[in-house]
Amino acid sequence: MTISEKKQPPANKQDLYRLFARIAAAMANPHRLELLDLLAQGARTVEELARESNLSIANASQHLQRLKRARLVIDERQGFYIRYRIADPLVTHLWLEIRAVASQQLTEVSVTLDAYRAQRHEFKRVSVEDLRTRLEKGTAVLLDVRPSAEYAASHLPSALSIPLEELDRRLSELPHSRTVVAYCRGPYCVLADQAAEKLQRKGFRVARLEEGVHEWQQAGYSLASAREA
Repeated sequence: MTISEKKQPPANKQDLYRLFARIAAAMANPHRLELLDLLAQGARTVEELARESNLSIANASQHLQRLKRARLVIDERQGFYIRYRIADPLVTHLWLEIRAVASQQLTEVSVTLDAYRAQRHEFKRVSVEDLRTRLEKGTAVLLDVRPSAEYAASHLPSALSIPLEELDRRLSELPHSRTVVAYCRGPYCVLADQAAEKLQRKGFRVARLEEGVHEWQQAGYSLASAREA
């Protein structure tokens, strides 16, 4: 009997569950979930991820290696830098589903979100459909306040990119005659709230789009990128 003809060991269902658990274990950490959330917006270096997540570079690197071993992220060399990105769109989808399940099953999510986004209910919120109608009629301008790298990776069509930290010095680029609808990384992101507050103090009419690029895409609409500009 050749080696190939030898009887294979019986399948063990627990081996499958252990593999499934590897994915769950890699994600079962708040810092790693934040890193996945950031990478879902676009590829980044470990230095950029550490800065955005308030982690040390060493700590961020350790978390990224754990995600990489589970094949949730991959790294690619670009010139002098190594950039990490989500390994597959399914990973982003999984992260969004985890958020959705937690929001539905845990009442603490809404309470914690209200505490984190203290201005969550202060600004008018527009739906995706309402936004599309306003943009078609020319009564609104869409403002993307995420970092420019995220905008370059993908953004809502016709959105103007003004990162939050640049907003004060670029106010002249925004019209007072139209409502400024701000958006950022989705409903769990505070950047658009902070932008809306700044703009409202300066006399602009403001509104908030809760959806980000992934929610927009899930609704069946296409995204744009800097390469298409």
